[in-house]
Amino acid sequence: MTAATSPLWSNGSTAVIHTGTWRSATPTHNDLPSPCHQACPVGGQIARWIGQLRDGDVLGAWLTLVEHNPFPSVAGRICHHPCETACNREALDEAISICRLERAIGDRAIAEGWRYPEPTINRSQRIAVIGGGPAGLSVAYQLRRRGYGVTIFESQPALGGLLRYGIPPYRLADDVLDGEIARLLDLGIEARTGETIDADAFARLRAGYDAVYVATGAAKSKRLPSIDPARPWVIDSAAYLAETNAGGQPRTGHRVIVIGGGSAAMDVARTARRHGRDVTVLALEKETQMPAQREEVVEALEEGVQLVDGAMLQSVTEHDNGSLTLHCIRVDFVPGSMRGEFTIEPVAGSEFELSGDAVVPSIGQQADPAPFGGGDGPLLGVDDAFRTGLDNVWAGGDVASMERFVTAAIGMGKDAAEAIDRAMNPGTAAIVDAGDAVPYAAINTYYHPPLARTEAAVRPVAERVMGFDEVQLALDAEAALAEAGRCFSCGTCIYCDNCYLFCPDMAVSRLPDGYAIRTEYCKGCGLCVRECPTGAIQMRAGK
Repeated sequence: MTAATSPLWSNGSTAVIHTGTWRSATPTHNDLPSPCHQACPVGGQIARWIGQLRDGDVLGAWLTLVEHNPFPSVAGRICHHPCETACNREALDEAISICRLERAIGDRAIAEGWRYPEPTINRSQRIAVIGGGPAGLSVAYQLRRRGYGVTIFESQPALGGLLRYGIPPYRLADDVLDGEIARLLDLGIEARTGETIDADAFARLRAGYDAVYVATGAAKSKRLPSIDPARPWVIDSAAYLAETNAGGQPRTGHRVIVIGGGSAAMDVARTARRHGRDVTVLALEKETQMPAQREEVVEALEEGVQLVDGAMLQSVTEHDNGSLTLHCIRVDFVPGSMRGEFTIEPVAGSEFELSGDAVVPSIGQQADPAPFGGGDGPLLGVDDAFRTGLDNVWAGGDVASMERFVTAAIGMGKDAAEAIDRAMNPGTAAIVDAGDAVPYAAINTYYHPPLARTEAAVRPVAERVMGFDEVQLALDAEAALAEAGRCFSCGTCIYCDNCYLFCPDMAVSRLPDGYAIRTEYCKGCGLCVRECPTGAIQMRAGK
């Protein structure tokens, strides 16, 4: 006689019941771009290297950093950090201090003497790089990593460009710059300094090299129509910074008027304060509109720089005793749609005067593209791949763009290197767009309690104005670890097991390097997506 079978239970397995057959969407684990990654001028994998730092793998974090940027110590000090503006954490409390973390990793690399990985291949093609500033050094590094022979031609006695001759040591110490450039040259890059490349020399380089990259920067200061640059009391801002960075002290008189609202104007003003001068900055923009980084403006004001914003110079009266009267007027400043574009409207009846002994116009720099086939235009024209109109000639940095940010120039060098590599070796795969960045709404903030941003120490004002020691101090190891712990790791799986533990249908399987969805059991409820702390899981329509 056959035993009766209960309709209420079974001794068999329910695995044969494929409960996921009626789902309309399936969760997928993805390595998605974070907002900071998409905002980063060099395309750095920020969430990844911060995660490595959080896990204690500082060397691994540095190796991830330098895949895209050979100068983490430099960038960690002077980058305008659009990544922090884009940071999802800003919507919860405060953005991650990405620049300070990058500096902490870069400084550790210099202290430990870490070296870039040697190229795994040596190619026969030789590339000439004209200009040893940020863009030129970046493209040289990325091309050498790909096995090309690279020679840099630099007109100045030392490499660095703006980094060496335009940024004061209180923002970027010489030993930091020297350390990161020396490591780059150790890859086997040849540097020929003190060589100016004119049109004839450029033609010889084109004939003698497989490709040429032009990165001569913007070395010519823009002129104010209201003053004669030949007057002895007018001081070129670029020349002023180059002389002071070399240890000199230009003769300016006691009262210095700096005209401009950008980083260079702040650098001139703060340098003059360190030489004991009374300094006034005259800026077209209102304080909140000034293109200089906000922290630069704040630190300048702390150091005693006087700011007259929303105003412009109309004329200058010279007096027999050598003093000057600057005739100024208030203006309404309206920024344009593109960087560098604006309109101004003088405010009737708002005239005023300033007294000074020297004027330092610092309203921007211009490139000189003429020796490289650029004609009379302000920039050397390039396409989306940074290729010029000349065969096998590419360009980037300030000579080809109005971006005017160091890290933007570094990013242009990286992108141009990829384009040159594809041109030299047509089989090289192009970089694929990773898609949209993870939004804040995708982050489960239950797993990220509010935590205050870890701020680096700043040297006291009384000490700052007495010399050129760095103003912003580094995060120590403990502080860097704490700040890395605040990162959402947007779009990056952190192997937390939430998807595995919370799935009501046990449809998630652990793998050695992640997770897999067992679609035969997944009902598409989306609970794993909601419990993911980093937004690394998305629902995809269809079975």
